[in-house]
Amino acid sequence: MFDVLVYLYENYGALNACPDGDALTRKLAAAGFDQAEISDAIAWLQGLQRVTQESQVLREPGSNAFRVFAGFETSRLGAEAVRFLSFLEANGELSPSQREIVVERALAIDESPVPLARLKVIVLMVLWSQQADTDILLLEELLDDGEDRLLH
Repeated sequence: MFDVLVYLYENYGALNACPDGDALTRKLAAAGFDQAEISDAIAWLQGLQRVTQESQVLREPGSNAFRVFAGFETSRLGAEAVRFLSFLEANGELSPSQREIVVERALAIDESPVPLARLKVIVLMVLWSQQADTDILLLEELLDDGEDRLLH
């Protein structure tokens, strides 16, 4: 599923630029992805769209506000993921509402704890779906899967 998400990010300028339904499924199948991966990715993206549309900020948190993660969230996300989210928010890369969408979408996957590489893709998808301005260094970090890369 995550390979499909990264493929969509790399090949479409915005989430709303992706073809709809059957056309997207055909394009992904032609790119070599299997049906299960495609179905999982599309369902996950539909969940992202739903959560984004349903989320609303009642009021902006004050500068001294902080997020306390529930026990089940900490155990499902893992300490490394919680630290990474805190880091992104503290550095202004994620807003509190974006963080909540990331947490919800991370809890929607079947991995526990969520591997940091997976969380990075989730963050990337949330920012991409909202067409957020993203610093190039953050993009490099989010796309880094831990393997050596050559920059072109």
